Amino acid sequence: MPMFVTIGYGDQAGYDRSPQAVKDAAHAQDAKLIAEGALVGIAGAPVQVRNHGAAGVEISEGPYLASDLPIAGFTVFEAASLEKAIDKVSQVPCAVAHGVVEVWPLK
Repeated sequence: MPMFVTIGYGDQAGYDRSPQAVKDAAHAQDAKLIAEGALVGIAGAPVQVRNHGAAGVEISEGPYLASDLPIAGFTVFEAASLEKAIDKVSQVPCAVAHGVVEVWPLK
């Protein structure tokens, strides 16, 4: 079955202004994904790792990419198709609480 990774973007302000019933249903969807075997995680503070030409590791704190919303978390799961993957994540917290979820097929 095809594998997908999602990147959820969202901030506390968007989450806070969402109705509690919507948040509760979104967390229930996360729990369902986990029960189905998905790996779901909340994003921590990132670090950048470089080793250009294998000449030495350089590490710097912070994200490499910038967006209007911070990365909030990741999910890795199986779905029969891209459409099914979209359906699975269309009700998670970042999708319903004024954020966005990117769905990436893994090859």
